[in-house]
Amino acid sequence: MDPIWWILIIIIILVVFFLLIFFGYYNRIIRLENRIDNSWAQIDVQLKRRADLIPNLMETVKGYMKHEREVLENVTKARSALINAKTPQENMDANNMLTGALKTLFAVAENYPNLKANENFLNLQDELTNTENKIAYARQHFNDSVLVYNNIVETIPGKWFANMMGKKTREMLQIPEESREVPKVKF
Repeated sequence: MDPIWWILIIIIILVVFFLLIFFGYYNRIIRLENRIDNSWAQIDVQLKRRADLIPNLMETVKGYMKHEREVLENVTKARSALINAKTPQENMDANNMLTGALKTLFAVAENYPNLKANENFLNLQDELTNTENKIAYARQHFNDSVLVYNNIVETIPGKWFANMMGKKTREMLQIPEESREVPKVKF
């Protein structure tokens, strides 16, 4: 066989090998992006579920907390901000605001023994607690998905393929600085 044929066969094998690697990385990056989008959608579903529970909670609480108008207004504002959020960051900011408002609401509810004993209130409180746990799990899954994606996009050879595809790293969900502070307990 002529040496030119050998060179041509080697070139064809190298091109096929490069194409297989390219398509492998292309598909892997796309799958990871889809996993991130799905993870965000799961967070969004849980945040929507939480927002849907708030009106029922508010109706239960209103009759007992006539003098706690500001607390109820803060919960309502936070829920509205969550529903109207457009970007993931706006969504997480509104979620943090709602979390704070709900903590205040439940703290104030401690002053109303009849409310604390109300079956609807207890059921809604349990539902919100379960939803909070689901949100925390969904956030963790989102960040895990972003980590895997960013590892591919930032390491070689994935970085080369990601650059050819115009793909960039994604941001993880972060806890706001004020939430990182350790609470001070005094006796």
